[in-house]
Amino acid sequence: MATSPESVKRLPSQENLLLDYIHRLEKHKGGRKAVHVHLSKLRPINRREQHIRTAANNFEVMVKAMNGQLFSLKSSDLFFVYKNEARPQVETAVRKVRFLFSDDPLADEKQGSGAEFATWYDAEKEFDEILHLVQRLVDVEQRREEKTRGRRDTRSLLKAKQKEGEPMTPEILGRVETALARTDLSNMVRRQYICKVDTNMVPEQFFSEMFISIDDLRETLLPGVNLASNRWLFQHLTQTLDRRMLAMLNKTDNASVSGDISFNLNVSTLLSEEFQTFDANVSAGRRGAMIIELQNLDIFADLGSYLFAREFVQEKGYRICIDGMTHHTLAMIDRERLGANLVKLVWHSDMIDRGETMHQQIRELVRRAGGNRIILSSVDDREAVDFGQSVGISYYQGRYVENLIAEDIRRRELLRLKRRMERSESEEEEGME
Repeated sequence: MATSPESVKRLPSQENLLLDYIHRLEKHKGGRKAVHVHLSKLRPINRREQHIRTAANNFEVMVKAMNGQLFSLKSSDLFFVYKNEARPQVETAVRKVRFLFSDDPLADEKQGSGAEFATWYDAEKEFDEILHLVQRLVDVEQRREEKTRGRRDTRSLLKAKQKEGEPMTPEILGRVETALARTDLSNMVRRQYICKVDTNMVPEQFFSEMFISIDDLRETLLPGVNLASNRWLFQHLTQTLDRRMLAMLNKTDNASVSGDISFNLNVSTLLSEEFQTFDANVSAGRRGAMIIELQNLDIFADLGSYLFAREFVQEKGYRICIDGMTHHTLAMIDRERLGANLVKLVWHSDMIDRGETMHQQIRELVRRAGGNRIILSSVDDREAVDFGQSVGISYYQGRYVENLIAEDIRRRELLRLKRRMERSESEEEEGME
């Protein structure tokens, strides 16, 4: 099926360029070959961006020497068109790529003829076949992009509806709690890391927060309802979620509970039978690895209950973190007098935009509370980390930090792959001697 020029324009650049290149190749196909490396068939764990980038790097020498042109497709496949005289180099590059993924069933040479990993073409003899293949690749990518765009549009409309949606009522809360009783929430539990970040933006994990995603819960149970529209009903809902979280954390076979973790609870939950049951199932050593996050509004709604609950859980070995602090409320709350181990300060651009006077005030607040006791949360960009470091804050949480963790993992993975390739090349050289 041919693709119209209008639809081609909407496709990712690599697919556009490949189709255009193949059309132009028709007049110069003599002495040209092509290889299609089917990396899209690898297991998902082997199709990460850094893996595909490392595989593609094997063809760079030939591209720079103008002996071929590489196209790295959205599907993860590689398509390389090259001059016939470069065939030995291309075969070596494909072997190296295959070795990179030697632990994947696709790269197992004992299975099949090898055509599953890479397909070879003679452009002069098989030009029509190549053209039809590329057009199919373009069409598949176009359909995928349109489907993705449709999902994004639907999700945006849903979120807009939820924001302005039907308000929470006692009747709706009752329906939600009935549904919660028979809903598996484990796939709605999210984990976000709190890290130290050095001046080179390299993260060092401190602990991770586990929480039930309210957005996912809303989309699953009641897409048209704004669950947070009524503060008191929402708090009642969170108490129900507290009990479900405690039940999940009590499952000793839950691998995601490893390491130091934090989780949000209400003060009333700490005084409940459910928490006592949870505590009875937690080993004394494990309690020291658990941080209980309490919202500052919940604390001051009943300060006496908080002080009693805090003393109870800290004697057991748990740590307390006050969540939801702003640079305004931090000035009015003394962490030490409240007996909290940690404080979460929500990042806001006002903290940097209001000039040096504000910076100095925050620097003094951080000094008073203890820079190693404050976590700057909702960190979505580097500016927040730079500012936090300038005022003495030690720990950070947010999307930007998650990106730094992912980048650090990619960096380590690339180093591992590089060393693996170097060992392979060294072994090949030794075998030729």
